[in-house]
Amino acid sequence: MTSDDEALIEAAKAVRARAHAPYSHYHVGSAVLDEKGRIHSGCNVENAAYPEGICAETSAIAAMVAAGGTRIVAIAAVGGREDLEAGTPCGGCRQRILEFSDGNTRIILLDDKGQPRRYTMDALLPASFRLT
Repeated sequence: MTSDDEALIEAAKAVRARAHAPYSHYHVGSAVLDEKGRIHSGCNVENAAYPEGICAETSAIAAMVAAGGTRIVAIAAVGGREDLEAGTPCGGCRQRILEFSDGNTRIILLDDKGQPRRYTMDALLPASFRLT
């Protein structure tokens, strides 16, 4: 784990506390490291009009884009109902991450023991497609 990876996990854990998840009770935080070395974070925000809520990864990517970032160097996501649980981004978020990633993008998630684990886009979204 790099110091950037550790900072992303900590930022994701911190923003997870602000998630709005009154329906699923599954709180998620995510943090993105952009090409300029800046960290952008986001949390899930649920809405009674399913599926109008947004995922934490989507929120963090939107914050990156709003700040002028164009590429994800690394992204971390953590979630769980009460305690942190192992989890991976949903299919839609995997595609969103792909849109801003390259072959070197690090995806940091927690395993079933709560330890950070790195993934590649190819591992999370095999046989993916790009329009550009």
